[in-house]
Amino acid sequence: MSEPILRAQDLHKSYDLGRRLIEVLHGVSLEIGEGEFLSLQGASGTGKSTLLHLLGGLDDPTSGEVFASGQSLSAMSSKRLAKWRNDEVGFVFQSYHLLPEFDALENVLLPARMAHANRAESQKRAESLLERVGLAKRMSHLPAELSGGEQQRVALARALINRPQLLLADEPTGNLDSKTGGEVLDLLCELQSEANLTMIIVTHDDKVAKRARRTVQLVDGLIAK
Repeated sequence: MSEPILRAQDLHKSYDLGRRLIEVLHGVSLEIGEGEFLSLQGASGTGKSTLLHLLGGLDDPTSGEVFASGQSLSAMSSKRLAKWRNDEVGFVFQSYHLLPEFDALENVLLPARMAHANRAESQKRAESLLERVGLAKRMSHLPAELSGGEQQRVALARALINRPQLLLADEPTGNLDSKTGGEVLDLLCELQSEANLTMIIVTHDDKVAKRARRTVQLVDGLIAK
């Protein structure tokens, strides 16, 4: 049996707020296989985004372990972990996190620049990705000149520039109207299928969750049985 691409083992996460200790996750264990499309659902405050951040190495668990293809994230040096996040994981958030002074093409190229990828090849791939997400004529536009849906398409292209194994999306349609959100979701699903990406989406939207092959429900910081 092959090693899961991601494995969470007894994850706990709490935040110390001085006189109060807020416990968000209470022992979450989860395995995600290569090429799987998983949705994380649950009410606000159940720990969905926290879990996604732990799986993507953006935050450390209070206790427990996350393994990527058998390697413990906590055992990686900060440099190795940063390289793993940049090269092997694509992130798409509800807020687009585009740099306002850079145009669409430059924003997409940022992770490739950080990976010291070949400049000409990266440029060609970035242009191809922007064409694929329907922005062939908007490459030189700044984020302020793009609609919300267009900015999210730029963010999606940026997430894919380094050909990641994993795509982690936190409410990627949350700031979009239903029509635009549906278009972005269709695009996400198409790109996931084409590249056999492992994709995890945090969502409160049942229509989004139904597109996934598997849905995990979080209740009070635990996976519902």
